[in-house]
Amino acid sequence: MANRFLRPNLIHRFSTVSPVGPPTTVIPEILSFDQPKQDVDLDLSDQARLFASVPISTLLRSTAVLHATSIGPMVDLGSWLMSSKLMDTTVTRDLILRVVKGTFYDHFCAGEDAAAAARRVSSMYESTGLKGMLVYGVEHAEDSGACDENIQKFIETVEAAKTLPTSHLSSVVIKITAICPMNLLKRVSDLLRWQYKNPNFKLPWKLNSFPVFSGLSPLYHTTSEPEPLTAEEERELEKAHERLKSVCKRCQESNVPLLIDAEDTILQPAIDYMAYWSAIMFNSDKDRPIVYNTIQAYLKDAGERLHLSLRESEKMNVPIGFKLVRGAYMSSEARLADSLGHKSPVHDTIQDTHNCYNDCMSFLMEKASNGSGIAVILATHNTDSGKLGARKASELGIDKENGKIEFAQLYGMSDALSFGLKRAGFNVSKYMPYGPVDTAVPYLIRRAYENRGMMSTGALDRQLMRKELKRRVMGW
Repeated sequence: MANRFLRPNLIHRFSTVSPVGPPTTVIPEILSFDQPKQDVDLDLSDQARLFASVPISTLLRSTAVLHATSIGPMVDLGSWLMSSKLMDTTVTRDLILRVVKGTFYDHFCAGEDAAAAARRVSSMYESTGLKGMLVYGVEHAEDSGACDENIQKFIETVEAAKTLPTSHLSSVVIKITAICPMNLLKRVSDLLRWQYKNPNFKLPWKLNSFPVFSGLSPLYHTTSEPEPLTAEEERELEKAHERLKSVCKRCQESNVPLLIDAEDTILQPAIDYMAYWSAIMFNSDKDRPIVYNTIQAYLKDAGERLHLSLRESEKMNVPIGFKLVRGAYMSSEARLADSLGHKSPVHDTIQDTHNCYNDCMSFLMEKASNGSGIAVILATHNTDSGKLGARKASELGIDKENGKIEFAQLYGMSDALSFGLKRAGFNVSKYMPYGPVDTAVPYLIRRAYENRGMMSTGALDRQLMRKELKRRVMGW
């Protein structure tokens, strides 16, 4: 089958700007051609080679956990237990959390504090060669006090990262939703959307950033002119900028990349705005950007926004890093859009999402290979995208060790793909959340739902792990 790639010069003619409104969309021209067969060592069938570094005890636990999360009723029961009144009683709560810690938590999380997580990163690298991405596993903050507590945890993450050899660590990760109150992020997103609809609408607090909307961006969240930020809200936004600045500064001083995670579209404009502002402030090294923003390929406007922001970064001579993912909020996006009488901003089919991801991946790899000041983290659990990325790197003659291109998967998921890419010579990282067991529950529930069903991302790992266990037990 022919694969689809964006022409590398599309960034220069992706949109035209109207003096009285938003950019007029120009759909990118797609170039279709058959992939040349490259000699790339990405064998995902030989389980003995792939899992050679994994002890049998870990294989047993991983197989059991992934099998459990593939059973729909079991996932539903676990989700119900974690939100039931049983969690209100100390005895039953402690019992449930002990079971969770010894199984799902230890499989998907790196430890309860930054020091423990750093030790897990180190041991993982020494046994498998995979790097770690450290992230404190808190997600949402409702007030300034919680934000102040969370930023200290993110700073602790950077300090823990500094104790590791640079070869062991890929980056640290931060969630803007944890350092800026959720309601304020929604207010800022509404105001940014309204300004995009009405360019004469003034935002006196707005700082220098890259474009965060395109002609395909969903704007239905904001149907009427929002009230301006109050003086208190402006002060709170300034505090959020200072929190982000403090962790960016420490990352810059330590030469540790900082990845900014994405959220759903009701909040994402404010997150993109703050991410690109911090990139302008701190990405001064032409060879290695400090700040990375996340592009979610399941959104219909992902390709356009990527091109617009990258074009602006080149115009301003600001290097930029991108983490490319598919996305994790499909159901909530569809429900919200439907409730407001609009189509979902997510691609209509999974194949459209795959095509968008692969197009963006190929385009970013081309830009990174030609000396542009960008770096790319290709975060995927999809084996076809992994193989395509490996072939594309070979086609472009990309230096696998220069840090401009790396692959990533979640800790505890898609290990076969991680090991296969590592064996092929690529830098490969695992996204490793840490924190107290009870705060990790929402994260663990999402991982369980992602793994349910035989067509899930965990199916290949389960199959290969069972084969490897059988081989070791039988002595083959």
